[in-house]
Amino acid sequence: MVIGKDIVSRYFTNLTLPFWGVLLLDLASVVISYLSVLLLFSDVDSLLLSVALFLVPYLGAFLIFKTYKGIFRYASFVDLSRVGKAMVVGTAVACLMSVGLGKVETTVSVPSVIEVVAASVLATLMLWTLRMLVKTLYDASFVGQGAKSVYIYGVKSGGVGIAKHIRSEKPLRFVLKGFISDDGKTDNHILMGVKVFKLDSDLVEHMKDAAIEAVIVSPLRLEEFRRNTVFQDQLIKAGIKIYMTQEEKEWGDDDEKEHSYSDLKEISIEDLLPREEIQVDMESVAQQLTGQCILVTGSAGSIGSEMVRQIAAYGPRELLLIDQAETPQHDLLLMMRKEFPEIKARIIVASICEKEHMEAIFSQCRPSYVLHAAAYKHVPMMEDNPSESVLNNVVGTQIIADLSVKYGVKKFVMISTDKAVNPTNVMGCSKRICEIYVQSLNARTECQFVTTRFGNVLGSSGSVIPLFKEQIRKGGPITVTDPRIIRYFMLIPEACKLVLEAGAKGNGGEIFAFDMGQPVKIADLAKRMILLSGAKDIEIKYTGLRPGEKLYEEVLNEAETTKPSFHEKIRIATVRQYDYDDVCRDIAELVEISKKYDDMETVRKMKQIVPEYKSNNSIYSVLDKETCDGH
Repeated sequence: MVIGKDIVSRYFTNLTLPFWGVLLLDLASVVISYLSVLLLFSDVDSLLLSVALFLVPYLGAFLIFKTYKGIFRYASFVDLSRVGKAMVVGTAVACLMSVGLGKVETTVSVPSVIEVVAASVLATLMLWTLRMLVKTLYDASFVGQGAKSVYIYGVKSGGVGIAKHIRSEKPLRFVLKGFISDDGKTDNHILMGVKVFKLDSDLVEHMKDAAIEAVIVSPLRLEEFRRNTVFQDQLIKAGIKIYMTQEEKEWGDDDEKEHSYSDLKEISIEDLLPREEIQVDMESVAQQLTGQCILVTGSAGSIGSEMVRQIAAYGPRELLLIDQAETPQHDLLLMMRKEFPEIKARIIVASICEKEHMEAIFSQCRPSYVLHAAAYKHVPMMEDNPSESVLNNVVGTQIIADLSVKYGVKKFVMISTDKAVNPTNVMGCSKRICEIYVQSLNARTECQFVTTRFGNVLGSSGSVIPLFKEQIRKGGPITVTDPRIIRYFMLIPEACKLVLEAGAKGNGGEIFAFDMGQPVKIADLAKRMILLSGAKDIEIKYTGLRPGEKLYEEVLNEAETTKPSFHEKIRIATVRQYDYDDVCRDIAELVEISKKYDDMETVRKMKQIVPEYKSNNSIYSVLDKETCDGH
């Protein structure tokens, strides 16, 4: 069977009828139709001569409408329409000939108008059938092994665009069996030759009975699909795969948009998290970044590397990319050479705490913009190493910020975290101290210091989703610290776009807090990942909160209020102001203590600088008790 299919496939691929061959085949269909009608219903003398005479108007119509230029295996509605128009014109002329010749004496028997119409209808059906038969055989020959029967979720331009795309693939990976409508307006309609099904509680059972193997989600209905977690879970439990478009480009307005899809990929847990698409004014970003020298610290990290990609797209004059991780920096170098070979990029392996090296870079290159993403970020690790947290996060930020002032940087954008709000751990407190320093510095210089806060980003190194995937791959168990713990998530590209827009539109001194959408219960996330993987008997093990870990994250503390900004997803935090000299004095004392690697004294000083820092499930909780006893 496979061999036969291969032969048919090669035959269809390599053989194309010439134009004259298609024309002769169409004329032969007309001849056969006329002969069939005349032999069945009439005693016509000079049969062949009569048919030859009435063939002329059809030949003219075929030439006028160029029906012979269509390739049968790619036949579409346009081709069938062209054939139909040609047959209407040919029939009309043939009817006029029948009426005209019927009034004069001729040696040729003239078919009646009814016979002309009957023959023309038969010929039209033959021409359409021939084309669709060849197309069907061609398509069938390219159905790949394992091609999945699918429904498409969405019936407007997005769903229709996907349907056209999957039907044009060679070999076919998907066979369209129906559409799913969630608005109730097109239930039970026929679209592109298949039925539109209503989204209801019985749909998944029907899909199982119909052996539907997958659902492809239209990009225009993705948000509605994400919100319908019941339908998602039904599909996952039924073993029905879920696919979405990997890339989409649009032209036109609203429902008239056409879509081009580069590929379809099986959906991942990141795609199913409830979140709204974030629109960003990248034009304002481009205006500030194009032609500039831009320095990015932490360039090899999840956030830093994505910002590099987005910045490079706007044609900066030069990129200075600093990170102390050698291998990820090398990967970044290869990416820049491949994707942005025209951009001048200096990949620098160094620590931001090396003041002399950093000053050499600033003095030589004079960057206009600094995006500061370098930091130690792992909460448990920093809880065990508070001195290093200070010496890297705080001292490194101070060095880069001071050099930005000294060498005339226009704008400094610091990447902070929601863990800096009412911090319960060393890492969060270290980032809050960084915020305090750059804010106090902003009032003393023309350099604009902007801070951005957001929560967890999907897929970043060390984050929960890659960890769960690895644990599932190994057969479990999945480890969750507490069944009540919740987190906010955002896609890395979306977070970076918001960072760049906040940096471009910020005037200095602001702390921009991002709206992270709906919180996700980590235990529920683990359960859905197990379902999505198809793995069996994976246990979820609750290990207890780690030192410094919160049940939930905040973006603002109790003493802060917010006001709207230029973007609905970005709020401006109103925070208390600090005196620069006092901040410098406190940080200097903190650094001196940290250099002695006395962790308890280091944390004690951090709590003095950030009074709202209350340790959670940590050995440093005793310091909070001392403060309470002191009062």
